[in-house]
Amino acid sequence: MTADELAEELEVSPRTIYRDVEALSGAGVPVYAERGRAGGYRLVDGYRTRLTGLTAGEAQSLFLAGLPGPAADLGLAEFAAAAQLKLLAALPAELRGRAERIRRRFHLDTPTWFRGDEPAEHLAAIAGAVWEQRRVRMTYRRWGNDTVEREVDPYGLVLKAGTWYFVGSGRTYRVSRVRALDVLAETFDRQEDFDLARYWERWSEQFEARMYGERITVRMTRAGLDKSQYLLSGYQARVIRQLGPRPGEEFGFPTESVRHAVADLLKFGPDVEVLAPAEVRRDIIDAVKSVQEVYNGAKLPAWFR
Repeated sequence: MTADELAEELEVSPRTIYRDVEALSGAGVPVYAERGRAGGYRLVDGYRTRLTGLTAGEAQSLFLAGLPGPAADLGLAEFAAAAQLKLLAALPAELRGRAERIRRRFHLDTPTWFRGDEPAEHLAAIAGAVWEQRRVRMTYRRWGNDTVEREVDPYGLVLKAGTWYFVGSGRTYRVSRVRALDVLAETFDRQEDFDLARYWERWSEQFEARMYGERITVRMTRAGLDKSQYLLSGYQARVIRQLGPRPGEEFGFPTESVRHAVADLLKFGPDVEVLAPAEVRRDIIDAVKSVQEVYNGAKLPAWFR
């Protein structure tokens, strides 16, 4: 069919046909042009896609899985775009329309608010080692800012709220903390029963439980309990929701440390009272007194000095 015939059939402009045919060709679909009076655009004889049996829900879910940011991080943006184009071309007309509506109406933005992109210099190399099952030697900066040398068998990559992690040799590493990396020629045998999603779920639960291992005895007003769902981290809010305290009832507030507890609890103003330990209660009182002195003019704020 000619471009004009295709444009009329599809109710678009010939310019759109030119652009779409070029995109199809670039994605590997064997469409070509023949010039002359009997010419037009053709598919290679006998061409068929290998994609069969997709339901409407399956087709829509595949388009929701298209994350341009992470694909670009891994150097796969061009391939992801080509794969989506091939998928669209392979779908029946009804499913193609519904999948296209999903793509136009939903967008997944994985990073959290108010945070820039975290540098992950060695991400592509780690991804390659994961795929090829090759051991890596790395210099890694731990939380205390000291560095260690390690050889690791990289089992998988995880993107969590805009931050990349990789799982290796039973540990979890933050990609941005890798200071130097060598992909070794040596390969490793992957455990057949290793499930990355299940591992990450268990590790995340253990990590959060360790991070928020301390408990501060408090009581909150109804307003305070309501605020906890958006003033605190997801884990803290989930714990409080599971505890289900009533207004004025004592409960154990999950926190990382005394210092973190003071910062978290000051957000609630008069809607929370710390009952124990006495150290946190005293620090809250001192902080409130310092604020009062600033507003009474009896004390210059730190930024003024």
